[in-house]
Amino acid sequence: MTPANQSARTLEICRLAPVIPVLVIEDLAHARPLAQALIAGGLPALEVTLRTPVALAAIKIMASVAGGIVGAGTLISPDDVAAAKDAGARFGVSPGVTDRLLSAVETADLPLLPGAATATEVMALLDRGYTVQKFFPAEAAGGVAALKSIGGPLPQVRFCPTGGIKPASARDYLALANVECVGGSWIAPKTMMAAGDWAGITALARAAVAMAR
Repeated sequence: MTPANQSARTLEICRLAPVIPVLVIEDLAHARPLAQALIAGGLPALEVTLRTPVALAAIKIMASVAGGIVGAGTLISPDDVAAAKDAGARFGVSPGVTDRLLSAVETADLPLLPGAATATEVMALLDRGYTVQKFFPAEAAGGVAALKSIGGPLPQVRFCPTGGIKPASARDYLALANVECVGGSWIAPKTMMAAGDWAGITALARAAVAMAR
C-alpha cells in the first residue's frame, strides 16, 4: 500500500468521531466491555497502546466487537507492526517514525497515523506521502498555538493531536482548520475501568462526540 492510499484510509478513520480514545489496558477482562461502552457512546475508532502485557490479546478481543475499528498504538518496530496486524488491528499509531517502521506498515498494508512534533518531521512525512499525521506530544510540543502555526505553511497536512489533551483543550484543537480529531486518554479513566463503570465511560464518550464541529 502506498503512503497516499494509507493516508486516505487513515483520514476516513479519523473522521468517524472527534476523539480517538487512547487506551492502556492492564486487565484483559476489561477489553470487551470497554469496547462495547465506547462504541455505544459513539466512538468506534479505538487505539490500544502496546504498553502492557495483555495489549495484543485485548486488541484481538476488541476487534471482534461489532461496530468498532481497533488500532494498535505505540508501534515502534517492524515486529510491533506484524504482531498488531496478526492480532486484528486495522490501523496503527506511532509516537514518531523510522524508515524501518514506515516500510513495515507499507508492506503490511496497515494504515498508519505517524507521529511528528516539528515542521521538519511533518515535512519529511509529507515528502514520503503521508498527509494525515499525529501531532505528538501535543501539549508538550507547543499545543494549539504550535499546531496552528504549522498549518500556515503546511495546510495540506491533517492532524490528530495527542498527548496531554483534556476535554477543555480538545475543543480548542478541534476548532483548528488542520485538525480532524484528537486522541485522548480521559475517555477511559483507570478508576472507571477498575470499578466496571462502563455506563460512565459511555457517558464520557457521548460527551466527546458532542465536541464535533
